Amino acid sequence: MKDFVEEDEITSPLLLKNTQIDGSTSTSAAPEENSPIEQVALTVPVTDDPSLPVVTFRMWTLGTVACVLLSFLNQFFWYRREPLSITSISAQIAVVPLGHLMAATITDRVFFQGKKYEFSLNPGPFNVKEHVLITIFANSGAGNPYAIHIVSAVKIFYGKTLTFWVSLIVVVTTQVLGFGWAGIFRRYLVEPASMWWPQNLVQVSLFRALHEREKRPKGGLTRNEFFLIAFICSFAYYVLPGYLFPMLSSLSWICWIYPKSVLAQQIGSGLHGLGVGAIGFDWSSISSYLGSPLASPWFATANIAVGYGLVTYVITPLAYWFNVYEAKRFPIFSDDLFTSTGQPYNTSAIIDSNFHFDSVAYEQEGQIYLSIFFAMAYAVSFACLTATVVHVLVFHGREIWDLSKSAFQEKNMDVHSRLMRRYKQVPQWWFTCILLTNIVATLFVCEYYKTQLQLPWWAFLLACGLSFFFTLPIGVITATTNQTPGLNVITEYIIGYLYPGYPVANMCFKVYGYISVKQGIAFLHDFKLGHYMKIPPRSMFMAQICGTLISALVHLGTAWWLMDTVPNICERALLPPGSPWTCPGDHVFYDASVIWGLIGPQRIFGNLGYYNSINWFFLAGAIAPILVWLLHKAFPTQNWIKLITTPVLLGATINMPPATSVNYNSWIIIGFLSGFVAYRYHHNWWGRHNYVLSGALDAGLAFMGVLLYVSLDMEGVSLNWWGSKPDGCSLASCPAAKGIVVDGCPII
Repeated sequence: MKDFVEEDEITSPLLLKNTQIDGSTSTSAAPEENSPIEQVALTVPVTDDPSLPVVTFRMWTLGTVACVLLSFLNQFFWYRREPLSITSISAQIAVVPLGHLMAATITDRVFFQGKKYEFSLNPGPFNVKEHVLITIFANSGAGNPYAIHIVSAVKIFYGKTLTFWVSLIVVVTTQVLGFGWAGIFRRYLVEPASMWWPQNLVQVSLFRALHEREKRPKGGLTRNEFFLIAFICSFAYYVLPGYLFPMLSSLSWICWIYPKSVLAQQIGSGLHGLGVGAIGFDWSSISSYLGSPLASPWFATANIAVGYGLVTYVITPLAYWFNVYEAKRFPIFSDDLFTSTGQPYNTSAIIDSNFHFDSVAYEQEGQIYLSIFFAMAYAVSFACLTATVVHVLVFHGREIWDLSKSAFQEKNMDVHSRLMRRYKQVPQWWFTCILLTNIVATLFVCEYYKTQLQLPWWAFLLACGLSFFFTLPIGVITATTNQTPGLNVITEYIIGYLYPGYPVANMCFKVYGYISVKQGIAFLHDFKLGHYMKIPPRSMFMAQICGTLISALVHLGTAWWLMDTVPNICERALLPPGSPWTCPGDHVFYDASVIWGLIGPQRIFGNLGYYNSINWFFLAGAIAPILVWLLHKAFPTQNWIKLITTPVLLGATINMPPATSVNYNSWIIIGFLSGFVAYRYHHNWWGRHNYVLSGALDAGLAFMGVLLYVSLDMEGVSLNWWGSKPDGCSLASCPAAKGIVVDGCPII
């Protein structure tokens, strides 16, 4: 086949010719039929070649290998201080030469020729649709199963028993439950053009760069050339923050100026303080918690910047220096739990022999205290939850209602939905069967292994109800802003009130109530990628199911192996200095299980709690979207008002902790340069290279990160000099109150 040849300048991709990426003739839409979303119109093809083979031997082989490798590596790196997230983009790049190699070397013999089951191991050149399905297969291994937090918390922090097979069932059922919600809401979140899923454009752009051949623009680079240069630079550069000069991950220059000032280091530390002026020159720290800033629409980046600034530089310092909740007794930024004297709280002392809350021991130990930032993070999480529901009802209620009325009518479809109508859709009963089977299996596990999981059957059904209710509003936010509000706090809150004193039950309820939504959103995200790239829906469904099952087994196996082989993993006090195995995400998860599950919200945020006034943030979050809507109605010509997305603004700091100020500072700066400066003033460059650059930075970091670990870390080779210590703000975690004695801190 001939390779696709584009014009010198790509303004609206694939609108100029009726030629497919692989060179074959295909159906296409007229230019005026392109997507109404400009970013989509600039990136996504409006042609399709239904004759391309999709489910092939190459797809199964490379997809399975990629899924296994990504599952292993992501779980392996998850326990480290700066979790290295190897996205499916790395697999997307790595499989290209392998796919072409298999196409060139494997026999093209046709087996069972002329019969119903005729097939070939090599149906022709490696094509883009195979490549997309391999990437979706690999994507199943790119996200860490949230349920493994339960395993880590029970086995490491609580020191209790949780068997491998019970753990596996919990991981699989929590991962698969989201298929049910994805099937129910795909009509609302995949087909409408307004649900454009910005992150997908990175991968679509990369697919085009890897499969199209274009003439080099005069004085410029092709996208392939640009990708290779950016990939090599990213790969080579990560040697600095990844090994030679780790301080590049967080340059907190205020701490260098005031090395003996607790106040200055609280203000300036990018890892343990407010991070004023702190910045990181490490793509890992930039993209590890918020994703690629290059994929975030500018209005969403601006919302996050405002929300982050409000919480970090207004609410938190005011509350701290006015000593709200005795804040000065503790660090300004920490995910630990404290006693009234600022010492770490001994949670094992308030657990009885039945792994249940001991109220008598709790009275003796005293109540738990939080750092002021941790408390404010919970406060804005409350506000974000109610804001999500109200925002979607106010701004998208009419659209959802219209979609509901026309759910069985084929009208108002964009060009991509029309092209996808040629393929057999996934029947709704497939999703329903998976959902019901999963529910029955989980109910059985909850009852049969109740001593390990502690979760009653009614609590699981309540978690399913919450998931069903929140999938649509959270999906709308994700599909339009690239940011996903979480349900973790409200699920903890509800089960903490209804069933206090059982930490494992609380964790399980949170995982079933929250992760099934997150998984449903992930499946819908992949459905939209397949929608853009014209992949048959049934092939998509099959790849997602198989990838999810393989991923669950590999992730859990890797976690189990690490917990058995890495001495004192996650135990910060017992680890040697500089050890990377600090498990920041698992620490936050464990602390939450103590707050919401073991002790219960009534004793912390309820009528018996010290932090009960934080509940007013629920009301504030519900009012905020209404105020924005009223402003929009009062000033309809001011289009910027409608871009204020209160769930994103209020949920900006939802990843903090374990995310830190330096992660946000760097992310916002890059997001501004890409989404505002480049998009507005260098639009042609942005259209050609922005998403390709994002993929290249991810891939270069991932490959060098793995290489450094295999060649140096596993051999115990390390450097120890002043540049090896990120941040360099040793006093940032000290309290500011007078008379509080903490090891390593000056007495004020």
